[in-house]
Amino acid sequence: MEVQDMLYPKSQYIETATGNRVSRASVLCGSQHIVLSGKVIVLSSVIIRGDLANVRIGRHCFIATKAVIRPPFKKFSKGVAFFPLHIGDHVYIGEGSVVNAAVIGSYVHIGKNCVIGRRCVLKDCCRIADNTVLPPETVVPPFAVMAGSPACHVDDLPEATPDLMTDYTRSLYHHFIMVKEGQSDKPKRNDSTAKLLEI
Repeated sequence: MEVQDMLYPKSQYIETATGNRVSRASVLCGSQHIVLSGKVIVLSSVIIRGDLANVRIGRHCFIATKAVIRPPFKKFSKGVAFFPLHIGDHVYIGEGSVVNAAVIGSYVHIGKNCVIGRRCVLKDCCRIADNTVLPPETVVPPFAVMAGSPACHVDDLPEATPDLMTDYTRSLYHHFIMVKEGQSDKPKRNDSTAKLLEI
């Protein structure tokens, strides 16, 4: 899949020393409990609930607009307890998806408008199709494609999935181009593949 250039205004994103690029229009609750391991892109209107429990996100992850990352919880007789959420490397989380999983492995692709139920476990190299609803405590096996509401196993991914996801997430980062205010209006050599992110 060819990745288009995405231009974003430098003033509307924060870039950290490890190459993370976080939109100023995103909401990171309890930021002291959120760890971005490096080269993670967080777009506008994303909500990450680090105030509930620790959230750790691996390298080269991409979190699209309006996604919600929330640690899983479990009800007890005396109340509710939240548990840490760990996301592996080279993970794509699509626009408008709500993630309440316990663990997401590496090389995982989550489509648009998905709901990942509480305490789900997504093993390495799996794919969740657009508009999928995973019931609570679902375990998704490696190389599985899940789709539907409720989700079911519909297909398998090729063995090359780790390499494909690595190339895809690195391409997303490479094509996420920082421009100064006003520069995005100037004509580009590759106008056919460039688009300005709506912030």
